[in-house]
Amino acid sequence: MFEIIQSGGWMMVPIILCSVLALAICGERFATLRISKIAPPDLLAQVWAWMKNKQLNADRIRELQETSSLGRVLAAGLVNSRHGRQIMKESIQEVASHEIHDMERYLNALGTIAAVAPLMGLLGTVFGMIQVFTEIMTQGTGQSGALAGGISEALITTAAGLIVAIPALICHRILQRRVDEIVVFMEQEAIKLVDVLHGDREVVDSAEAAR
Repeated sequence: MFEIIQSGGWMMVPIILCSVLALAICGERFATLRISKIAPPDLLAQVWAWMKNKQLNADRIRELQETSSLGRVLAAGLVNSRHGRQIMKESIQEVASHEIHDMERYLNALGTIAAVAPLMGLLGTVFGMIQVFTEIMTQGTGQSGALAGGISEALITTAAGLIVAIPALICHRILQRRVDEIVVFMEQEAIKLVDVLHGDREVVDSAEAAR
């Protein structure tokens, strides 16, 4: 393996660095972007239960803020509910925008790696072909070993760039889709909270509220 990497030339160094960075980002984001951690499905039902039992106080709201991103969004709405529907929605949107920014952390870097890695592989290919033609110009076509080395460098860097880019692109799409799904769910839960607190919707029971 080391011989193959060495044969790829110096362009293998940034490609390998990109692969390590992409792996670290994917591991961290897949561990972080768990729906059960960011937006627990039963959290709104828990809020309804607190409201029904008249247990919704400052301590409960503080507990809600510490649970998850959805908890912080709902807590922002509850704190500002007495100021009217519009202020409540604005406070929810403000907190939600911050939470979405946190969820999308490092995804741009992952997308950049997916786009740049093939280009670095292509650049390595160009360098390899330049080496081939330089050898042809100086020594002719009789030095097959030197020509094979340049061609090998070109092929290895191209393959390495694609090996890094393809999984990075797939993970980027999966993670972006997961963020979108979480955001939609958080929006739905926040709308339910606003509608109920301002009389546009009634809660039949906790199970229905959770749905």
